[in-house]
Amino acid sequence: VFAVNGFLSVATGFDIGLSTKCVVIPKEMGMCYKTGYSEMRLPNLMGHTSMAEVILKSTTWQHLVHTDCHPHVRMFLCSLLAPICLDTFIHPCRSMCVAVRDSCAPVLLCHGHAWPDSMDCDRFPGDEDMCLASVTKEYKHLHKVLPKPGCQTCPAVEEFFTHKRVLEVFCDSNFAVKVKLSKRRTVFDEQEYNIECQVEFITQGSLLPYETQSMIQQWLLINEKCTQRMTPTHRPMVYLLVGNIEEGIILVNQVYRWQRKDSQLTLATQKWRYHKCL
Repeated sequence: VFAVNGFLSVATGFDIGLSTKCVVIPKEMGMCYKTGYSEMRLPNLMGHTSMAEVILKSTTWQHLVHTDCHPHVRMFLCSLLAPICLDTFIHPCRSMCVAVRDSCAPVLLCHGHAWPDSMDCDRFPGDEDMCLASVTKEYKHLHKVLPKPGCQTCPAVEEFFTHKRVLEVFCDSNFAVKVKLSKRRTVFDEQEYNIECQVEFITQGSLLPYETQSMIQQWLLINEKCTQRMTPTHRPMVYLLVGNIEEGIILVNQVYRWQRKDSQLTLATQKWRYHKCL
């Protein structure tokens, strides 16, 4: 999904072969492990000098990769954190940086972080130099372009409702997805979520169940503040997320807590099959 363009341009500030060494990419660096090459140069293009530092920094970016904010986000980050072991450093092209930044900076902002100065796109070479370029047009041609989750204010979790009101909401919506959420701590003491999605139905559009599942998982990762609110304890919680797709952006408008004793949601989903919207 990437291409190398132009002529060799050696990274300034690094004397290849003298000041850098090739090291094996460790399993702990899951983001860049098994991405098509097994060795990286150290120090890397971010100036990290030890493997411990590289692993630590890569875990902070892992979450952004999971949101799938751009098709080349992993390639872009790994080219900086774990540059491939060649005779010269291959930078990402400025165009790849701009494409990834434009798609992923809003996701970072959603989590309270600005796009870092160390990844200022002006520091990268133009496409006429030798660099990693994203083949965006080709990607769009080969892959179905799906709606993207947006960063949004969290909808209130509704616990009291009638099945009639839920049916009205269904009539005004594009999708409704049953989600089972639980959280766990990782080895680096960060929160991680286990998300199980079950597509109960889609009222409009041509989205396939697995596409909806993947998009809702992305929504929960991007809108992590909402996900945190929905998982106050480590006990699994079940919700029904209902929303719309507007101009290619997924918006969750209603969140219903699905409790075992709650027959209203079950009734609404059963009646939906035969329900005629006004």
